[in-house]
Amino acid sequence: MSVLHSHSEASPLPDSRTDLAALLAAYARHDPPRTVAIVGNAPMATSAERAATIDGCDLVVRMTSFAIDPPGGDPALGARTDVVVLHRGVIASPHTFADYTSRLYLLVEPGRLHWEPEVIPDWWPADLGFQPVPNRDFTIPLNRLLGFDPAAPAWSTTGTLAAYLVTELFPAARVTLTGTSIIDRPEQTSFAHAWGQSVAVTAEHRLAAEAALLRGWVETGRIEVLG
Repeated sequence: MSVLHSHSEASPLPDSRTDLAALLAAYARHDPPRTVAIVGNAPMATSAERAATIDGCDLVVRMTSFAIDPPGGDPALGARTDVVVLHRGVIASPHTFADYTSRLYLLVEPGRLHWEPEVIPDWWPADLGFQPVPNRDFTIPLNRLLGFDPAAPAWSTTGTLAAYLVTELFPAARVTLTGTSIIDRPEQTSFAHAWGQSVAVTAEHRLAAEAALLRGWVETGRIEVLG
């Protein structure tokens, strides 16, 4: 069932959003995508149904140092990746840049509003093409929704920003969020990852605010959470 979001449909998308929506749709199985899976980095129990749901979506979006199901392994997170959302400080998994020429890479830059330099790590693939996510169109409005002081160095996690971006660009799509622990555990001080070691929750994040916002989006039908 399609879910409409009146806040996004009151007026046409600005040109920058229209162009970004077209770019993401070019990597989807259907234009525009009717179903989108946003897969976070949290470890998930084995589930063939979940994996099939993820891989069956028109567009699959993954984060930073993500994991995918290995060939012949137990299904949990699916294997498709159409869009990768990452930042300059990413700790790359073996999957982050694998087959990178077939994917779209979105570079989130919330730190550029405060202190982050415009430097791309020299160990990234030299010919990697990526699309920056405009702070004006996405980071700043999301920060307002989260109640953050514009002068304070605070911003959302990459997964929540990805969920905001996708639901803004494709308001009629059915958007499923999985592989996230924020909603149930906003008090955590470290994130367990499906690949690699746990990482600390850094100072710029306010997980309680994110959890409340995500729960509100679930209640209004903006997103669905797949456990």
